[in-house]
Amino acid sequence: MNHRRQAVRGLAAALAALVALTAAGCSSKAKTGDGKQTGAGGVKTGEGVTDKTISLGALTDMTGVYATLGKSVTQAQQLYVKQVNAAGGICGRQLELTVRDHGYDPQKALAAYTELEPKVVGYTQFIGSPFVAAVKPRVDTTDKGLVLPQAWSASLLGSPYIRVLGATYDVETINAVDFLLTEKGLKSGDKLGHVYFEGDYGENALKGSKHAAEKAGLTVVEQKIKPTDNDMSAQVAALKQAGVKGMVISAGPRQAASLVGVAAATGLKVPVVGNNSAFAPQLLGTQAGPALEKMYWFASPSLPIGADTPTAKKLVADYKAAYPSDSLDNGIVAGWTAASVFGEALKKACESKDLTRDGVDKALLTLTSYDAGFGMSHNLGDPKAPSSRESVIIQPDKKVPGGMRTVRQPFVADAAKSYTP
Repeated sequence: MNHRRQAVRGLAAALAALVALTAAGCSSKAKTGDGKQTGAGGVKTGEGVTDKTISLGALTDMTGVYATLGKSVTQAQQLYVKQVNAAGGICGRQLELTVRDHGYDPQKALAAYTELEPKVVGYTQFIGSPFVAAVKPRVDTTDKGLVLPQAWSASLLGSPYIRVLGATYDVETINAVDFLLTEKGLKSGDKLGHVYFEGDYGENALKGSKHAAEKAGLTVVEQKIKPTDNDMSAQVAALKQAGVKGMVISAGPRQAASLVGVAAATGLKVPVVGNNSAFAPQLLGTQAGPALEKMYWFASPSLPIGADTPTAKKLVADYKAAYPSDSLDNGIVAGWTAASVFGEALKKACESKDLTRDGVDKALLTLTSYDAGFGMSHNLGDPKAPSSRESVIIQPDKKVPGGMRTVRQPFVADAAKSYTP
């Protein structure tokens, strides 16, 4: 009960902050004009666009639970902007990317969104499903700036402006459980443990595991945790006692490392599969590294950074040159993909001579088979659907560039094909 009261208090505080910040955002927005100016080349412009620049926002986590991935996502997008500008920009304009680190704190995330909202045409990233969901009413009704979040909750579907790149967490989890069933020996009648963050991300993933379990005759044993919970000893003890034959984790990299490390140390040597944000290659250098290589896999909305594709190879070389002291991970892929999708929408909007937010949103709808070079084709023509239902299954491997190797190419589980996110 104390845990529930704390969660309710936290949500209430976040909502109170949202109400206050929404009012502040509306008052600042009133100063931005009608957003229908005609600029250079006869192109209509609005918020975040001048005759010389196109301003984009990035709301990231570089100091919180997703700090490692947030840094990679951000640096990949900064690299994209640098390269585009060096090639002449888009629509005769240079791109500007303004980054704000919210540290996975709801009040900071909402404050950063409100600060940037009048100044940008849209956002190449917004980490944190709960925070994106919190601003969704504003985005959908008054702001209408394109948001490409590094978040895959099904609650974000249906918005013309917040567009999920890749399978939503529930679909991804169905695919992940299918991997356990088809390749790791899980079978009807078995118990499946699921450790998940409270809130939008984890609970959406739980819907996926329950759907997959129902189809396959499994029983899901739930373990809900908070983003501040880093030691999974209690969860492992409970799941071991329950007799689970496999585990799913829908949390952050730290929690995944603890879950797998503690499970291996205590004799619960069952396969563990995570969602795409539940791994960072830096974990291979920790005490949990050997266990992660033996008993952990995760689902991903793209091939890994070390994939054998021309785009991946060029990105690896360019990223290493730009950030020689930083390691490679899939945050780079996610960041680059989102930035390139946004860039393609801007190019289409330019062709239509409309760089207003409305023009960019409409341009995105024309991208029905966009390939960012990492094994997936994205259909952004339907706001009610994720851009793809496919997942790749990846295994940690420190011998491979980026610390990850593909063990199952892009696929959609049968249980995911007819499922409605």
